[in-house]
Amino acid sequence: QVQLVESGGGLVQAGGSLRLSCAASGRTFSNYAVGWFRQTPGKEREFVAGIEWSASRTYYTNSVKGRFTISRDNGKKTVYLQMNSLKAEDTAVYYCAAVQSPLVPNHPGDYAYWGQGTQVTVSS
Repeated sequence: QVQLVESGGGLVQAGGSLRLSCAASGRTFSNYAVGWFRQTPGKEREFVAGIEWSASRTYYTNSVKGRFTISRDNGKKTVYLQMNSLKAEDTAVYYCAAVQSPLVPNHPGDYAYWGQGTQVTVSS
């Protein structure tokens, strides 16, 4: 079992930055792939970024490439999402998710564990 808790969301002006954290609890976290997703009302949950358990590979949706960076510290059981140059369209509830897998899925249905979400609001 893995429990995930996101933090770091908030209100920021366009062009600003936020760093989201996803803290995991449980026996082990290092063999889990982790993804960040976001969701706005009336829309499906969207894959934003993902990282392999070893952090050797990362993945991003096109709209955030060059602006967002995902990283992890397995010793601290924490995954981060550094978000720079934020835009109004980045406004959403952001969720982290984990699955025990060597691959990083981009579909929410492929993840076993989810956090409660953290709101990110970017004002234009």
